[in-house]
Amino acid sequence: MRFKGKKLFKLTRVIILTVIAFVICMVIFPTAVFQASKAGVNAWWNIVFPALLPFFISSELLMSYGVIQFMGVMLEPVMRPLFNLPGVASFVLAVGFTSGFPISASLAARLREEKLCTRYEAEKLMCFTNNASPLFLLVAVGVGMFHNARLGVIIAISHYAGNLLLGFILRFYRADDPEYRPGIIYQGHLFRRAMDEMRKAFKANPRPFAGMLSDAITSSVNKLLVIGGFVIIFSVIIKVSALIGLTSLITGVIGFIAIPLGFTKSAVQSLSSGFFEITLGTKAASEAAAPLIQRVVATSVILGWSGVSVLAQVSAMISKSDLRMGLFVLSRFLHSALAGLFCFLLLANESVQAWLAQPLAAGSPNAQSLSWLGTLTYFSELCLYTLLVWAALAAVVYVIRSLSIIRFKA
Repeated sequence: MRFKGKKLFKLTRVIILTVIAFVICMVIFPTAVFQASKAGVNAWWNIVFPALLPFFISSELLMSYGVIQFMGVMLEPVMRPLFNLPGVASFVLAVGFTSGFPISASLAARLREEKLCTRYEAEKLMCFTNNASPLFLLVAVGVGMFHNARLGVIIAISHYAGNLLLGFILRFYRADDPEYRPGIIYQGHLFRRAMDEMRKAFKANPRPFAGMLSDAITSSVNKLLVIGGFVIIFSVIIKVSALIGLTSLITGVIGFIAIPLGFTKSAVQSLSSGFFEITLGTKAASEAAAPLIQRVVATSVILGWSGVSVLAQVSAMISKSDLRMGLFVLSRFLHSALAGLFCFLLLANESVQAWLAQPLAAGSPNAQSLSWLGTLTYFSELCLYTLLVWAALAAVVYVIRSLSIIRFKA
């Protein structure tokens, strides 16, 4: 959403007054602000930085070498029918479902910058590829908060299924896209065309590997510093909001909607915590004085919304592009509803209930067991597996398409 003229001036005044009020609150509550800042720094350095660094660096290198364009051509036959998006969107989809917020927004903006997709396509893409990371869902939430790895699986299935369905729904958004240009339908030599696109992309900006790696690291660290700033400042905002009573006001608004749906007051309070930040919200939901099904559904809703902190991070990632936030914010509401619904349906199933009631095997992972280096290693391996699966899918599509062409000619 873009503001002009008087509206922009009024918005600027509101922002200035809000910042002044925030500074005053920091002066009044210095100890609480310091502790919140410290917690934000720890969360960013120990979790966010090592988790996202491998994906940022690898994506920068792959785009520099034209690998994204190569895979885009190979996977065009999959992405167009399912999501009405170009093949290059497949990389953002793969990374978004394995790395966590907000890298897919950064990649969508990069595709738009490289003119590999239209504005509406990039906006749709970032709407359904922003997810919580598998490590957070399965280990931190499932094991660390609910002390049940199987509940983590249920939450992860609901979370990812909700976003995939959202992506399919959004395929019908802006069917009249003025920038859309249907590509040429090739009946053969898909691999050759993909190689041509890769070669063309590399020749557009040829550089030695050392230069590419240096630029990739610099760009990645700069983006992570921006994300770190948002994590820290929102950690302080959440603490100040609780101290001045703003959180209670938000709880009342959410309760007006959630209580008629059967949520207890304790579950509603966790939803209000999740309005700002998902980690605090999911932890509050897991500890709420409510039935298990309510606590798990509330967690899925919070994860689908992702929190104002993530919305701000996404906004920062696309700030230099012409992408807008309106559709993304609406998609967060829809994703939270879909994830909560899927979670409720799964937990209401008798077979799932029986599976959850079975005793767990000993030696379940501990949410705090991974060190900084362990987190970096885990996500580096996950990044590698993502690329391998992505390449395997492209190979399968190519083989099936080749066989279809041969059968057609015969």
